[in-house]
Amino acid sequence: MADESPIRNLRETVLSDEKYLLRRLEFEQRRRDGGWQPLRRELYDHGNAAAILPYDPARGTVLLVRQIRFVTYLNGYPHPLLEVCAGMLDQDDPKTAIIREAEEEMGYRISNPRHVFDAFMSPGCFSERLSFFVATYSAEDHIGRGGGLADEGEDIEVVELTLDEAVAMIGEGRIVDAKTMLLLQWAKLHGISA
Repeated sequence: MADESPIRNLRETVLSDEKYLLRRLEFEQRRRDGGWQPLRRELYDHGNAAAILPYDPARGTVLLVRQIRFVTYLNGYPHPLLEVCAGMLDQDDPKTAIIREAEEEMGYRISNPRHVFDAFMSPGCFSERLSFFVATYSAEDHIGRGGGLADEGEDIEVVELTLDEAVAMIGEGRIVDAKTMLLLQWAKLHGISA
């Protein structure tokens, strides 16, 4: 039996390409009963990204960043988000990109990022694949101020917490970012703290 695609008759219309690409896609999708259903979706494509949770195994601490996110503000969460360091790949491979982002945002040189998993964060409308990393850090790795790039609108505070404090903040509603929750839970499950 031939391997048939579950999608056919794909048509694409570009709705916006100012900073990132917003497309309307019309297609037919095969249903489980073998029939075809016409569908229309909008897809926002801003590229792939990487995220990292640096941890100090000797002290049981992790590094996070805090920044205002305009979209969460509009959706009723007026507080700056406490997050793992993350950023767009910008034509780099995920490992190279996350090393760059750690220096820009946190002021730490990360020399040993370990890839732990990939995930699609909102596959109903975003094409982004996020590569997740963990890495050790120590005081000797602190090489700069961090804070992000002002010309990209970044104004980032670096926050050091114990892993247990950070995980507790999820239950308290003080950490509400999905990528951060995933990496903190991964860290807790895999016992990376002291």
